[in-house]
Amino acid sequence: MTRTPLLNMHPETLEASTGEAHALLATAKSKLGFVPNMYGYMAKLPPVLANYMSSYDAFRNQSGFTPAEQETVFLTISRVNGCTYCMAAHSMIADKKSGVPAASLAALRSGKELPDAGLQAVAAFTEVMVISRGNPGKAAVDAFIQAGYTEQHILGIVLAIAAKTFSNYVNHLAGTTVDPVFAPYSVD
Repeated sequence: MTRTPLLNMHPETLEASTGEAHALLATAKSKLGFVPNMYGYMAKLPPVLANYMSSYDAFRNQSGFTPAEQETVFLTISRVNGCTYCMAAHSMIADKKSGVPAASLAALRSGKELPDAGLQAVAAFTEVMVISRGNPGKAAVDAFIQAGYTEQHILGIVLAIAAKTFSNYVNHLAGTTVDPVFAPYSVD
């Protein structure tokens, strides 16, 4: 699915880019095997792409969440923010790489309760963090801690929200077309 662009932006390409944009896009291609469409738009202002890549990698490597929990966080943020591009991308990653069970993935995509209690706790707390703009209230924080999560996990969600703010917002503005690799997971 393609959103209607809010800006008349043309993405940077690996072949035509120079300087920092080129270096970032080349790094993405070497890590991922292709340059995702959203990266081309982010590269229009290289610090956007650089900070996205940095916060994304830091979340993946330092948040303390399992791969399935990471996708739960990213999918919840993207669903709440209405980012169809990131919903497709993270649905594919959840299914093919992160081991999110099919029933949990379906629930994440539709905003329903997850059958796995741990993943449900992650999704519920992430959603309240996004909706409350980082002010979830003491009861929500306590419930998340009581579900077995830590301060590190809470700060990891803050980090994921930062990463997804870069990607979700740029995708809204650019009307980013879902890459073919993610297309089977497109949402309306």
